[in-house]
Amino acid sequence: MAPTLQELVEHIARSLVDYPNAVEVRDVGGAGDATVLELRVAKDDLGKVIGKGGATARAIRAVLFAAAMKTRRRALLNIVED
Repeated sequence: MAPTLQELVEHIARSLVDYPNAVEVRDVGGAGDATVLELRVAKDDLGKVIGKGGATARAIRAVLFAAAMKTRRRALLNIVED
C-alpha cells in the first residue's frame, strides 16, 4: 500500500528534525482536487524544515507535488509556526 501524502510529509519532516515526536501534519482540507497540508514542528526545528533561503521547504514541496500528481491531485504545504 502506498503512503498517503500526509504520511509522506510526516516521514520527511521526522527525518530532518531533532524532535520527531513534535512533528504534526494535518490535512486542513482543500477545494476540489486540491489537498492542503499543515506541518507543525518544534520551535527549535523550524529552521531545519525551512532550510537556508527556504531550500528545504521547496524540496519537500517538490516531492509532495510529484507524489500528488501520481494521484491527479494538487497538494499545498503550509509550514506553521506556533
